This record gives sequence, C-alpha cells and structure tokens, in this order.
Amino acid sequence: MNNTVIHITDITGTETIAKYSGGMMTDRDREQGNPFPAMRAAKRAAQDAREKGIIGVNIKVRARGGHHKKAPGAGAQPAIRALARSGLQIGSIEDVTPIPTDGTKRKGGRRGRRV
Repeated sequence: MNNTVIHITDITGTETIAKYSGGMMTDRDREQGNPFPAMRAAKRAAQDAREKGIIGVNIKVRARGGHHKKAPGAGAQPAIRALARSGLQIGSIEDVTPIPTDGTKRKGGRRGRRV
C-alpha cells in the first residue's frame, strides 16, 4: 500500500539481479505506491534483467498480511503488466501474502481504537 518493490533474483533467490521501488521513481512520498511509479520501476528492473540475460520470471506478489488488509497495493497489477510488456516471459504468478495461523494482536489496546 505504501510502496511497490520490484526485486528480481536468480531462481534460488540468493543473488539479486535488479531491485527498484516506486519511491525511487518519484520525488513525492505520497506517490510511492501509485501505479505509474510502480510501472516505471518494473520497466527499469526488467531492462536490467534483460541486459543480464534473464528471459523469463516467476512472479510472487506479497501484501502486508496478518490482520491487515490482504489485497496488494495499487501498484502491483500495473507492475506485473509492465514486466510482461517489456518482453519477459511470465511463468507463474503466486500470492505469498502471510496468513496468520493464530490470532495476531491488533494495535489499539484492549478497548480498541478510540476516535
């Protein structure tokens, strides 16, 4: 929700090939998670990956998870579209948002958030 991070690694996930975020593409903090900076970050990450010989990617989308909203931010879908348009083959798209197995504690204390 606050920022969109595009992180391209090798198949094992140990070596980083390209890493860009929406905040690196804009100078306004409030625009970090918006679709346009996310698309620009994805384009630049895909360009770096193509230069290093990567032709296909498997995508893992992660949102905040836990007791927070499960849906990914506004920049996730445009970033995936930008990766596809840049010429990278997409193998799979997987949602890896953490799901609470027991009750994670919400902030706000025993009586909840008082407005």
